[in-house]
Amino acid sequence: MRTSLTPERAEKIHRVLHHRQKNLTLVLANIHDPHNVSAIYRSCDAFGVPEVHLYYTHCAFPALGAKSSASARKWVETVRHTTDQSLASALKGQGMQILATNCSPAARPFREYDLTRPTALILGNEHGGVDQELFGMADGEVYIPMYGMIQSFNVSVAAALLLAEAARQREAAGMYAEPRYTKEELDALYEVWAQK
Repeated sequence: MRTSLTPERAEKIHRVLHHRQKNLTLVLANIHDPHNVSAIYRSCDAFGVPEVHLYYTHCAFPALGAKSSASARKWVETVRHTTDQSLASALKGQGMQILATNCSPAARPFREYDLTRPTALILGNEHGGVDQELFGMADGEVYIPMYGMIQSFNVSVAAALLLAEAARQREAAGMYAEPRYTKEELDALYEVWAQK
């Protein structure tokens, strides 16, 4: 049974779906802090990322509180993977360039990449970074330049900075002005969201 929506609510759903970036995603690799995960989901919703891929192989996905996630998980789909083969197949099957965050000599500053291309950004856990087996599927390694004494950002801050740069590039290219989904896909998504 369809929920009755106010005109304002219906218009907001249409507007948000219109801006969703079908070909931009994050991979969360064994990130165990629930506050970080919740903050990442909020950033994904804010920048129009429609789904997040979870790669959890040696730790459990954290329990997220409704308040800390501000219901962002309600609006961002979750795709779970327990093997690197499953993850690679899903991302490569969508034609994604896969970029892994890292501080190695091979890594390039994040602004040097074309993030208007279909892109998946892999973020590793708070202590060990990106799992080693995931670098084999990556098309490149990316880092955020820093000029202080500390060597890395909190993972949720890094996610927001990466997505903000992707949004900047995509907005300049007009990618938020026109939907990334077909009309049929938008209609189907609207029907699902209207029930949430």
